[in-house]
Amino acid sequence: MITAEGLTKRFGAKTAVDDISFTVRPGQVTGFLGPNGAGKSTTMRMIVGHDRPSDGGVKVNGKHYAQHRAPLREVGALLDAKAVHTGRTAENHLLAMAATHGISRQRVREVIELTGLESVARKRVGGFSLGMGQRLGIAAAMLGDPATLILDEPVNGLDPEGVLWVRQFVRHLAAEGRTVFLSSHLMSEMALTADHLIVLGKGRIITDAPVADVIAGGTGLRVHVRSPHASQLADLLAGPDITVMRAEAGVLEVTGLDAPGIGDLAAQHSLAIHELTPKNASLEEAYMALTADAVEYRTEALR
Repeated sequence: MITAEGLTKRFGAKTAVDDISFTVRPGQVTGFLGPNGAGKSTTMRMIVGHDRPSDGGVKVNGKHYAQHRAPLREVGALLDAKAVHTGRTAENHLLAMAATHGISRQRVREVIELTGLESVARKRVGGFSLGMGQRLGIAAAMLGDPATLILDEPVNGLDPEGVLWVRQFVRHLAAEGRTVFLSSHLMSEMALTADHLIVLGKGRIITDAPVADVIAGGTGLRVHVRSPHASQLADLLAGPDITVMRAEAGVLEVTGLDAPGIGDLAAQHSLAIHELTPKNASLEEAYMALTADAVEYRTEALR
C-alpha cells in the first residue's frame, strides 16, 4: 500500500506537487494520469526517495522508503528505463542489483524469463531498443518479488505484443494482492488495465475514483439515434439541458436525456425510430474534460 498525506514539492518558486493526499490500495491496478508538468513523475520520485518532500510525506507498506532495510523486496520501481550502465549486459545489470540485497542468481534467471529477455540477456544494454530497455526495467522492478510496484510509462516503446503482455502482467500482479501504481499517456490502454484512477492537474488531485466513475462523471451519457424523422425529433428534443448534434443525415447524438426518454418522446409524436443506442464516453473524452483547465501547453484545433 502507498499512502501520501499532504505531499508537497517545491522547486524554488514553483510548486510541482501541491498538498496532495491519496492511498494506493493492494489488489487493484491504480492508474496515475495528468498532463505534462502535472507533477506525476515528481510524485513517483518522492515515493521511492529520489526526491525529498518539501512538506508532508509518503509511505510504502507503512514506512518511508528509506526506512525499509531491503527496499527492493518491498517496492519495485520503473521510473527511468535508461538509468542503467550501458556497457553492462542485461544479466550483469540485474546480478549487480541482486547482490546489494542478497537476491539469488536463480531469481535473476526467473525475472529474465518472466520479461522475455532470454535472447538478449548477455548483450550490452547500450544496444537495446526502447522496448527491450522497458522490459529490463520491469525485470529490475520485479527482482525482489515486491508487494508494491510503481511503473512510470511501462508500455513506452513496446510493440502490440509487449503492450498486451504488460497489461496482463500488471493485472495478474494485482490479482495476487499486490499494490500496482502505474502511469501512462495511452488512455485506451489505461481504460483496459486500471481499476482506479488518480488524476493530477497543476500539482493537485483533480479526481481519485474508480475508472467507471471517472468515465461516467467526466462527460455526459450520449444516445445515438437514427430516425427518418431526425429533424423533427431534434426540434422536439431542444431544451436548456439537452444537447443534440446532427452526426449525419438521419442520425442524432443526444446528451442530457436517456434512451427511454427519447423513445417515449418519439412515440408521443408518432415518430419512427430505427436505432436508439446509449453510448458511454471513452476514458480519453472524460480525461480531456477533466484536465481541460490543467494543461501547461494548449494547441489550437485543426481546421
